[in-house]
Amino acid sequence: MMIKARFVFFLIFFQFFYVFSYSRDYDVMRFGAKNDGITLNTNIIQAAIDYINENGGGRLVFDSGVYITGTFYLKSDVILHLQKNAELRGSGNPFHYWDKYFEWTAVILAVKQQNVGITGEGTINAMGYDNANNLVELIHKRVVNDALTYDRPVARRTSNIVFGECENVIVRGITLRDPSGWTLVANQCRNMMIDSIRINSTAYWNNDGIDIVDCDGVDIRNSLINASDDALCFKSHDATKICQNVTVENCVVRSSASGLKFGTVSRGGFKNFKVTNLKVHDTYRSAITIQAVDGGLVENIIIDGVEAKNVGNAIFLRIGDRWSSGKTPSLEKVQIKNVYAEVSLSKPDSGYRYEGPVEDLPRNISPASIIGLPDWRIKDIVLENIEINYPGGGNPHYAKRQATAEGLEAIPEMPYAYPEFSQFKELPAWGFYVRHADGITFENVSLKARSADYRPAMVFDDTRDVKLGNIKINEVNSGRKNEIILNNSVKRK
Repeated sequence: MMIKARFVFFLIFFQFFYVFSYSRDYDVMRFGAKNDGITLNTNIIQAAIDYINENGGGRLVFDSGVYITGTFYLKSDVILHLQKNAELRGSGNPFHYWDKYFEWTAVILAVKQQNVGITGEGTINAMGYDNANNLVELIHKRVVNDALTYDRPVARRTSNIVFGECENVIVRGITLRDPSGWTLVANQCRNMMIDSIRINSTAYWNNDGIDIVDCDGVDIRNSLINASDDALCFKSHDATKICQNVTVENCVVRSSASGLKFGTVSRGGFKNFKVTNLKVHDTYRSAITIQAVDGGLVENIIIDGVEAKNVGNAIFLRIGDRWSSGKTPSLEKVQIKNVYAEVSLSKPDSGYRYEGPVEDLPRNISPASIIGLPDWRIKDIVLENIEINYPGGGNPHYAKRQATAEGLEAIPEMPYAYPEFSQFKELPAWGFYVRHADGITFENVSLKARSADYRPAMVFDDTRDVKLGNIKINEVNSGRKNEIILNNSVKRK
């Protein structure tokens, strides 16, 4: 109810804001901008934004055409409106981007502003592939100093949009293309709506789609994301902050990493989220991953209605101790309901421009998993109305992990490792693996394997208060093996 009431107010506010903004339109070409795809318009666009900001606010309208630009700042009470076939195109010159606010530069920066937005049917194209390769050339010539890991620049990579510490933000209708870093970033913002946008962010590596970092009050809806890294990603970089009061609905995502991700950076944590009607496809890693690995808390998360097809993994929940710095992480009160997933035997993102890495191979297909640590346990997780279809075919001669007490004891804890479902290489179950967890409820869960697997379907190790209600397991040619193993575990009576 708290989130619902918050967004009723939020929507009323934006209806007022839109009426106010639409009554004050300014044509960017009246300020001298050129839409010829050649002229650099950075200073003109900035001057137009400054003028509107100083004269009561309004919309800066871009008609059809291509407007070349470097970094400019969006200011309070200004909305950029991109008409159909209008394109803000990033300059190919890395020196046209400056004043790094977050981790990278951006085409559009807004820092500590209020009542700002970007709307319309046009496109913001950061030209990330060209920019990144031009930057690499400058680094090789020692014009720019950069670590250049794997012949890729570490710094000065360019996002499309970065909002930092802003309040009352709207992004609606636009298309975002090809950054050389994260695409759309919001850090420590309040009251933000992202509605009906399209992201195609596959031109370079580490190209997340949407990153919401330590924000309070965010609504993401009706959007399409195709990213070479995490598609829809929530982060907490500040141990004194928390990312909270967020709704996501009616989105479609594709990723060469994870589809919906909480983390990896999770210093403060995540609280009060509701995700509904999410579709995930052709995704290399997990459809859903929730992590508390840097000392933060995760609680009150509802994920209801996920269709995941051709993915590397369905669900991964993990507590770790990567950057906890003495804090105690927690992951509890999570509901994941009404999920249908198809796990692929082959690489799900094969053929995309930037595929996910292969360092987590070889291994048999990994199960969905809930993995805590002995002293930091995952608690109060509900999985209800879940169907996961696996290829099966786990081969003990390829890699074997026994579901015996001795075999389970041999699985490393790996508290400091980068958290990923494949970090353990081989796991002893083909459907679900649960370790160091309490109060875990499985209700109406169906696990199917298209071919026989040497492993059981479900393994519970060091778990307490486990409820298994209406579990259906269908493994082709499974014989009479025990499909559910409880080691040092107690079921709920």
